[in-house]
Amino acid sequence: MNISATINVFRLIRDPTLCLAHCTIPSFNDLQIPLSKAINGRGREVDIQAVVLDKDDCFAKSKENIVFEPYIEKFKSLRTAYPGSRLLIVSNSAGTGDDPNGKEAEALEKATGVTVLRHSTKKPGCWPEVLRYFHNAPDAGVIRPSQIAIVGDRLSTDVMMASMMGSWSICVGPVAKQRALVGVHARTLLRSLTV
Repeated sequence: MNISATINVFRLIRDPTLCLAHCTIPSFNDLQIPLSKAINGRGREVDIQAVVLDKDDCFAKSKENIVFEPYIEKFKSLRTAYPGSRLLIVSNSAGTGDDPNGKEAEALEKATGVTVLRHSTKKPGCWPEVLRYFHNAPDAGVIRPSQIAIVGDRLSTDVMMASMMGSWSICVGPVAKQRALVGVHARTLLRSLTV
């Protein structure tokens, strides 16, 4: 269970805009690289220096630690555009307490060549750990949270974390084709509210 998301969802009562993505795209393959071009800053400068990727239903099928085959080329392009510490995977499965020995995180790092953040609190509450990672990685070139883009499929975790951090969010359609009918309708409604 994701206690962080459950607790933080109450913030939406006070500020529903926390779960509004800056950009919404149908799939991971639709990412525009560099990501600064994908986001309309509406008068604010968009200078993306680093990217945080969700795993499940974003670039990988749920519960799999490899890049979904149709997304391999886009993933490689993203890794080239944001090399080294500038690309980070933050999952609510790999690298968390649900992965106590770190085996999933290690398998994912081996398959992708990208660091997986080990974090004690799940998204969206792990945002301080994400910022600490980039603060301790000077080669990432991040001097403020607005230089980070969060790419993920969930409004209540990925997009909300970006909002809480002061970062940009890109919401992607899920890898999984089968969704509960209620989930599809809720996602459609929330996406129609995207800023």
